Amino acid sequence: MKIYNTLSRTKEEFRPVEDGKVRMYVCGPTVYNLIHIGNARPMIVFDTVRRYLEYAGYEVNYVSNFTDVDDKIIKKAMEEGVSAQEVAERYIEECKKDMKAMNVRPATTHPLATQEIQGMIDMISVLIEKGHAYAAKDGTVYFRTSSFPQYGMLSHKNLEDLESGHRKEKEAIKVTGEETKEDPLDFVLWKPKKDGEPYWESPWCDGRPGWHIECSVMSKRYLGDEIDIHAGGEDLIFPHHENEIAQSEAANGVKFARYWMHNAFLNIDHKKMSKSAGNFFTVREIGEKYDLQLLRFFMLQAHYRSPLNFSAELMEAAKNSLERIRTAADHLRFLEAHAAAEAMTPQEEAAAKEAQAFREQFKEAMEDDFNTADAIAAVFELVRDSNQKTNEGSSRAFLRFYLELLEELTGVLGLSVAPQEQELDEKIEEMIRERQEARKNKDFAKADEIRAALLAQGIVLEDTREGVKWKRA
Repeated sequence: MKIYNTLSRTKEEFRPVEDGKVRMYVCGPTVYNLIHIGNARPMIVFDTVRRYLEYAGYEVNYVSNFTDVDDKIIKKAMEEGVSAQEVAERYIEECKKDMKAMNVRPATTHPLATQEIQGMIDMISVLIEKGHAYAAKDGTVYFRTSSFPQYGMLSHKNLEDLESGHRKEKEAIKVTGEETKEDPLDFVLWKPKKDGEPYWESPWCDGRPGWHIECSVMSKRYLGDEIDIHAGGEDLIFPHHENEIAQSEAANGVKFARYWMHNAFLNIDHKKMSKSAGNFFTVREIGEKYDLQLLRFFMLQAHYRSPLNFSAELMEAAKNSLERIRTAADHLRFLEAHAAAEAMTPQEEAAAKEAQAFREQFKEAMEDDFNTADAIAAVFELVRDSNQKTNEGSSRAFLRFYLELLEELTGVLGLSVAPQEQELDEKIEEMIRERQEARKNKDFAKADEIRAALLAQGIVLEDTREGVKWKRA
């Protein structure tokens, strides 16, 4: 198995720290609003990487955090007149709903930054003791970038070039006498509180951690000092992941992560997604128009390191493609239910043996830096083969073979080919549970909104003594 390592900019043979086990950390979202489709790409991509690693026989410890203390969360809380914790908890729950709809499996552990503060204080203390960090007069603690000669190894930025870029800032610091930072490249590990902000006590001041130290500490606690794979969007390479390497390796004295994986950006109609441009979409908004497994399929049609363009036309094309796969599965089920013969004929056995090549084709694609685009191509080859070689006269065993192989490969990609009626019923039941929860919380506006959304789909609700019953109009 080969993985493209951002650190070396080459595909490398995958060799985990411990045979048969994979320790994997993926940077999660900052929870101050509903997640957008840009957030969804790393969730889908690295969930698929995890699924394939497990399919290949590895035991995967998959950790993905929620950043639940941040300037944006605090700003949102102040706007609403509630606590930052309330905002974070609300959007963690909403994020989990969207993840479930995209068939993104829960991580082995979803740590919260606010629950790991003591670990952050401990790591910062170690960095100060080792001379890699220092506290300024106002209580801010900075990482001393010059103490880590390898700084820039991930982003392939030269330290001297970075220094020259900050030369004017350095001179300004000298002129104004601002002595909080020794060097403009030094980054914050701990910062003093401001009025109205959440804070924690520390040896330096009452305050809160910087963003970068959070992931280093959560990774260390749940995966150990050295991990196999660290992943996230390419926007995190610098400074976030660069800073993680510096502080983790300086504190722990060992290599932080063996393989660094980064997915490319998602554009909307060939433009960068932004609210001001009016091309900003949340996952929830896409879910109002499409089954969110379609969003997953759409994203996996491209290699994760390739920029991806999102548009209504491309989603419709993806919808047609996914329906071809699901229709093939439904057809196999129908034929199987009406098959007369049980066992395979010699000709069917030979055809089944040949069809095993599609599994190998799929695995070959995934072993080559998780090339989901080529893996999906192998699935379509399987669909074409099953359409050509099965019919009303096929044996039950032969039809079952094709169906199980199709379910196996699509399952690795996190795509369900279960009967669509069954999937729709499950979605309706989930919406009814949400409505009941809203009514319990006296959020009658939301409850009415869900009822109206179901009615628009032709689903009529009846509130009875035995609970809520539903039927199709």
